[in-house]
Amino acid sequence: MQRRSFLLAATAALSTGRLLAQAESGIVVVGHAALPRIEAALVQRLYTGRAIEAGGQLATVLNLRSGHPLRQRFLAAYLQTDEERYRAYWTVRRHVGKGAPPREVDGVTEMLDLVVRTPGAMGYVDLRDVPAGTNIICRI
Repeated sequence: MQRRSFLLAATAALSTGRLLAQAESGIVVVGHAALPRIEAALVQRLYTGRAIEAGGQLATVLNLRSGHPLRQRFLAAYLQTDEERYRAYWTVRRHVGKGAPPREVDGVTEMLDLVVRTPGAMGYVDLRDVPAGTNIICRI
């Protein structure tokens, strides 16, 4: 009986931990004003080069520079990968002629500026950094 209670408690703790980790990711995908809301699966396809359009518009996908803490959180939350695997994925893809990785920017301010000014642009920011009136197109 104690073993069963322990297993139930451990399972609940793991499930709760996973749910909290997802809820605490706090990362949203923002897009140019004309972009519609999109599903997380499309975000994943866009950031891996397997899709190029969102809502019938050519997408300009923006990524923070390699090593940026928010980029690492985004890769884990939306793409279920890490920096090393993501870089390796794009190295192979580029080598076989299947495209180039998303454009990199130095910081959140530059990303938000480009998203606002560029039709079809999208990027990601921490929910706490989203300015009022910004078009949030995906949230997990």
